[in-house]
Amino acid sequence: MNVSVSAALSDRETTRPRTADDAAAARAGAFLTIDLAALRENYLALRNRLGGRACAAVVKADAYGLGAAHIAPVFHEAGCRHFFVAHLDEGLALKQALPDDCAIMVLHGPMPGAEADCAHAGLVPVLNSMEQIEAWGALARALGRRLPAFVQIDSGMSRMGLPEADITRIAAAPALLDGIIVEAVMSHLACADEPDHPANAEQLANFRRRKALLPDAPASFANSSGIFLGPDYQFDLARPGAALYGLNPQPHLPNPMKNVVRLMAKVVQTREIPAGAHVGYSWRFRADRPTRIATVSVGYADGWLRSLSGRGAVLVDGRAAPIAGRVSMDSITVDVTDLPPEAVKPGSLVELIGPDQTPDAVAALAGTIGYEVLTSLGNRYHRRYLNG
Repeated sequence: MNVSVSAALSDRETTRPRTADDAAAARAGAFLTIDLAALRENYLALRNRLGGRACAAVVKADAYGLGAAHIAPVFHEAGCRHFFVAHLDEGLALKQALPDDCAIMVLHGPMPGAEADCAHAGLVPVLNSMEQIEAWGALARALGRRLPAFVQIDSGMSRMGLPEADITRIAAAPALLDGIIVEAVMSHLACADEPDHPANAEQLANFRRRKALLPDAPASFANSSGIFLGPDYQFDLARPGAALYGLNPQPHLPNPMKNVVRLMAKVVQTREIPAGAHVGYSWRFRADRPTRIATVSVGYADGWLRSLSGRGAVLVDGRAAPIAGRVSMDSITVDVTDLPPEAVKPGSLVELIGPDQTPDAVAALAGTIGYEVLTSLGNRYHRRYLNG
């Protein structure tokens, strides 16, 4: 990946005919490479921290933007049998990529009117409200069979899950769960990436107390960062997401996860501009010396966030080239004055995300989190899956 695509293609073309992938690579403006071996290592590392407890994989949002159909089978091969998505359609698509020995949980539960589709597909809804519980139970009675579900309780995030009043109501009238096989009771941590935050202990106490009011079932509580809070938070089934994809579950410490993603983009053109010339929309960059500007084929339509305008750099053979001016829809401009001209020319590749500039580092520059960086990556990249 340190050579230009055109050079790499030329080398290959001397030994074999040009393939469709070669042609697509030549047409592409940028390349997104996903290391499947690193994904597998990340899953195994997280599972090993659980001391024999089960480890799921959260593959919602198309596996955080990286391609669930390619990635979920990697986790399955590593031993994962529990997968979480956000929406029913995500679950329906995921079923096509996984064997029948997997359980696929839908975090938002079925939307009103979609319960039968969920049951017919064999997906397991996460029931977040009395309305969802009532609808799922009614479907079970109509079908004449019990239906599996996870039940989510609110332990202090005030987002999804049963509030304490509804949990108390079920405790007083267990028949409200008639027809439902409660496969697990779960909740979600709000501040697990801040290990000293008092919310963690408060949510843990709330989860234990409120879960005890419901029928006995396995518990699921820890997300990626929650795994690192220790055994008290891990329970029976952990649900890592971000850490699987290389994001740091302990932002206050060195990242224990393997880097998964590399994003490279082609240089479209270079030009020399005089001191005093401006670059880009709104003239946000002004050259204070004769400057060489490279235009690179990636922009906010590709998920390179507009908040990165004038911030950070791309890397060329490990050397930084600062972003100059605003991020445009389809391109960015970078100052390559201090780089050798032969290193940056049309068709050359620059690195935007990789081992030396991780998604978390890009997120810090953009004023966001690595989750948004990954899930914003668009579908215009030429994608390559390594070590499959």
